[in-house]
Amino acid sequence: MSKIAETLASLRRPRLLITAARHGMAEYNRARDLARALGRTSLPSPDQALPELIAAEAELERTRLARRAEYSVARHVEILTALLGELRLAVGDSGGAPA
Repeated sequence: MSKIAETLASLRRPRLLITAARHGMAEYNRARDLARALGRTSLPSPDQALPELIAAEAELERTRLARRAEYSVARHVEILTALLGELRLAVGDSGGAPA
């Protein structure tokens, strides 16, 4: 199992966050959503985007757990949705959302 796959398999997040991100997958548009999530116009490949998204999500999780005022649940869902979307592209899954 790759390091990225191990990292993603070990994620434990509130069910509501994961459910919201999975619902977001129905409307995931890589050009729009990944650009927004990463804050840039040139898009990396899914394999290059995943480590950036994992780092961004980890920072959001630390902020959430610390109950800091700047935590944004909307941003967390946005990053998790992009993470699931890029994972789907990286593994070539055309079926349902990754578990």
